[in-house]
Amino acid sequence: MPSAVVAPSLLAADHGDFAGGIRTIEEAGLGWVHLDIMDGHFVPNISFGPQVIAALRPRTKLHFDVHLMLTHPDRFVAAFAQAGAERLTVHVEADHDVATTLAAIKAAGLQAGIAMNPDTDPRRLLPYLDDVDLALCMTVFPGFGGQAFMPAVLESIRFLTAERTRRGAGFRLEVDGGINTETGCLCRQAGADTFVAGTAFFKAPDRRAFAQSLTA
Repeated sequence: MPSAVVAPSLLAADHGDFAGGIRTIEEAGLGWVHLDIMDGHFVPNISFGPQVIAALRPRTKLHFDVHLMLTHPDRFVAAFAQAGAERLTVHVEADHDVATTLAAIKAAGLQAGIAMNPDTDPRRLLPYLDDVDLALCMTVFPGFGGQAFMPAVLESIRFLTAERTRRGAGFRLEVDGGINTETGCLCRQAGADTFVAGTAFFKAPDRRAFAQSLTA
């Protein structure tokens, strides 16, 4: 299993001060930031686009873990690569040729991830697991922060953990949605190693201690 990583979601930061949100993540001693890109179609919300990524890139050395919740993610690979993303994660449920999109992400010099919604059969990810650096299990339905964790997704995490072991693969297993100290522990026990925390991180009285509670 890869070493544990916490990737706070900038979606939970002050939208009028994303640069301040970046500083908050850095001050907690973390190395990743999770950037949720939503188009109002694949998910029922709109966030921000490559321009925000490009504006933030010169301000930080954080790893940009970019999650494309888009109906046609294949159309935006080049734009986000140019903006400064280092990893692009796309949904298996979106309207695109998944294998072709993953290949385009790799060809752009980025790390590639594949994501699934809570009600998706994890077997749908099997054809792509040899070609990705990360598999993301959404533990809420994507679109809005602050939702309650869905325990049923733990079975999908266990399935992908077993598949990773069977293949001897090195891809990260990320979880996103309702992640706090308690739910993060459940996901860690199921095999997850990368934790996206938004509301719980930014509202924590001691953000560094909160992050350490997920990785200890």
